[in-house]
Amino acid sequence: MNSSFYLKYFNNIKSIIDDFDLKKIGKFKKLIISTAKQNKKILIFGNGGSAATASHFAVDMTKNAGIRCLTLNEYDLITCFANDFGYEKWVEKSIEYYADKGDLVIFLSCSGNSMNIVNACKYSIKKGLKVVTLTGIQKNNKVNKLKSNLNFWVNSKNYNIIEISHFIILLSLIDDIILSKKTK
Repeated sequence: MNSSFYLKYFNNIKSIIDDFDLKKIGKFKKLIISTAKQNKKILIFGNGGSAATASHFAVDMTKNAGIRCLTLNEYDLITCFANDFGYEKWVEKSIEYYADKGDLVIFLSCSGNSMNIVNACKYSIKKGLKVVTLTGIQKNNKVNKLKSNLNFWVNSKNYNIIEISHFIILLSLIDDIILSKKTK
């Protein structure tokens, strides 16, 4: 076992967590709560591992926090929309068909340059939806440059560390919302 690798790896994650903007995470929580109070829903999108994170978040937000949350990553929907509109437009078209005024859309993209996410983010902002983005790699990535409600950027070039960081932010919000409900 290479103990030095793990020590360095976990210390890297710890330093990223130490740099989290807790006030911004608090604003994210308020955005989620206000969306739910307006009887609106959350939609969350990502590619690959980020799609898995999106699914986990959507299930836990709905079941455990009691706030409607969807991720539209069913293969039949993706392949239909990608075939008919192009892969770069499938997320945008999903939002066009499923989002309602006042909904919150969350985008996960390690690079912040995946064109399906970039296009969908631009569309969501143009339509006046509430938008939160979580990215990494380069701070000046395409998604991070857009005028969303909140942007979270993880200072790492390692996809797994970025995805872990996004996961921690999202699932901590669920736990905070659940705890807030219990203390009322």
